[in-house]
Amino acid sequence: MTDYATTSQGDRVAYDLYRGSGPALVFVAGAGPYRAVDPITTPTAQLLGDAGLTAVVFDRLGRGESLADGRLDLDRELAAVATMIEVAGGSAVLCGHSSGCSISLAATAAGLPVDGLALWEAPLGDPADKTRTWADAILRHLDAEDYVGATEKFMEDMPPEWLAGMKSAPDWPESARSSRSQRADAQSLAWAQQALEDGALDVKVPVLTMYGTATFPEMPVAAASIVAAVEKGREKEMPGAMHSWEPEPMAAELAEFARACAG
Repeated sequence: MTDYATTSQGDRVAYDLYRGSGPALVFVAGAGPYRAVDPITTPTAQLLGDAGLTAVVFDRLGRGESLADGRLDLDRELAAVATMIEVAGGSAVLCGHSSGCSISLAATAAGLPVDGLALWEAPLGDPADKTRTWADAILRHLDAEDYVGATEKFMEDMPPEWLAGMKSAPDWPESARSSRSQRADAQSLAWAQQALEDGALDVKVPVLTMYGTATFPEMPVAAASIVAAVEKGREKEMPGAMHSWEPEPMAAELAEFARACAG
């Protein structure tokens, strides 16, 4: 059953908690997914709970049951992450998926009580100025409430059939409106790419970067660049395809990593 918690900025966040006696892990979704439409994160969290860990899956602001209005920027999203860490027990490993990786990196650099980072297919690697130009264009679309334009811009480097599939659906205008929740994704990706380029990624906790056995060629390169930029990093290829992981091996890897981070 869904629970709710209120952030320091007054946002109400919907989440599921799978409580064990072991270390905690909070999943941070990328652009778009939320619990009701995400087929992999909840099963992974359930497996972690069965293994004795505490796991939290939440709807990011403006998605699913985390209803939120106004400018859904990175500061508000980090406040939501902080609240979910508190729900998990006060400190936690963050597991970022796609642009959830850059949000997780930003949360750690901001000083949130993060024990480690497990990052699945961080979409980083373009020059920082290109990423900033891309992000600024998305923010301009969002400021103008041009949600179709924001969605098209966000997905311009993704497989074209993904956007085509969205546009062919009867709920396309409504699904495009969900791009209002992607301001934090664009902001965090631009920040993370600049930090990588400047050698200023201030992350001291252990970092595990992962990518699927069938993935885009940029993903292993991005994983390696993050590992090279942090003090305690390693990368690993995992069972997975189409930007997604397989729950059982992922849960096993996350459990091992979280326990190692907890000492």
